[in-house]
This record gives sequence, C-alpha cells and structure tokens, in this order.
Amino acid sequence: MEALNIVIRGIFIDNMIFAYFLGMCSFLAVSKKVSTAFGLGLAVIFVLTITVPVNWIINENILKEGSLAWMGSAYETIDLTFMQFIIFIAVIAAIVQLVEMIIEKVSPALYGSLGIFLPLIAVNCAILGSALFMVQRDYTLVEATAYGFGSGSGFFFAIIALAAIREKLKYSNVPDGLRGLGLTMLITGLMGIAFKSFIGIVL
Repeated sequence: MEALNIVIRGIFIDNMIFAYFLGMCSFLAVSKKVSTAFGLGLAVIFVLTITVPVNWIINENILKEGSLAWMGSAYETIDLTFMQFIIFIAVIAAIVQLVEMIIEKVSPALYGSLGIFLPLIAVNCAILGSALFMVQRDYTLVEATAYGFGSGSGFFFAIIALAAIREKLKYSNVPDGLRGLGLTMLITGLMGIAFKSFIGIVL
C-alpha cells in the first residue's frame, strides 16, 4: 500500500516537472508533437524504474558508511557516499545507452524523431534528482522502485499533456509576442499551479 502511495505522489504531488521543475530542457524541446512526447515519456519511465532501484542497491551495499562490513571488520568504517553523484550518473548513462539501442532497433522512426534528446536523458536532472531524493527520503528497495516508476509516470503525463496543448495551439490565433517558447513557458507555469492543488491531499 505504501508503494502505491509513493507512485501516486510521484505522479501528482511530487511531480518532477510541476513540483520541482527538473528536466525542463527535454520537456520543453520534445513536447511539440504527442507521438514524440509519448516515446520520450516511455523511455523516461523505463530509465527511472530501472536506475532508481539499481542505484539504491549500490548505495546500500557499497557506498553507505558501514555497508562494506560484509568484506570484513577492516571495512566497517569506510564511507563512500562522496562518490554518489558519479556512480549514480554512470548507472544512468549505462541504462540510457541500453534504451537508446533498443529504440533504434525497434522503432527507427521514433529514434530519429527524438534525436539528440534521447541520449540527453543521461544528463536529465530529473533522472539524477529521483536517485538523490530516493537517498534523502531513506526508501526501501520496493519503495525506491515505486518512486522511480511514479516519477517517470509523472514526467510522462506532464509531457503528454503539454504536447497535446501545443498541438491544439497550432490552430489558435496566438499573439506574435507569445508564439513559440514564450507561450509554452506560460502554459507550463499554469499547469504547475494547477498541480499544486494536489499538495493538500492526504493519502
């Protein structure tokens, strides 16, 4: 039940885009078409669902102080938490490379549409932010997996919603000064305010 609670919070309350504004680069750039946004959203869900629990395992069994005690008493005081950033990023980069190869093999058209933004998932701050939040909140492995899936799903729904709105705006009479990124930023801000209404919900 707690895992379900974390998933729901990751989508609506702790949404990476609308609550923390992490990962805005790819969010704004790839949200012009629903089909492209859909592909990137699925890729982010896949990457987060795998990398967050993998990073949890590495952090709990290698990086945390005393986690190397299984190697002997001489290793009980070793603390490698200063390596969290580089290790987490290395894991994320490896998983993103795997996702990139799978998409290129399964859907070359989607691979071409995503372009440079697919490998940029490796440096997407929403991906690293999820791993760091997981450590900060002291989740268990199941909770970390649920959080990864929930965060990815939150990104997915956010980018799909914005892409759908932007597609409709093509047929709207938008003032010259707001066309393009200006109106997109304005809509993102309004969506962020709307998502703030979920904060008071107690699950």
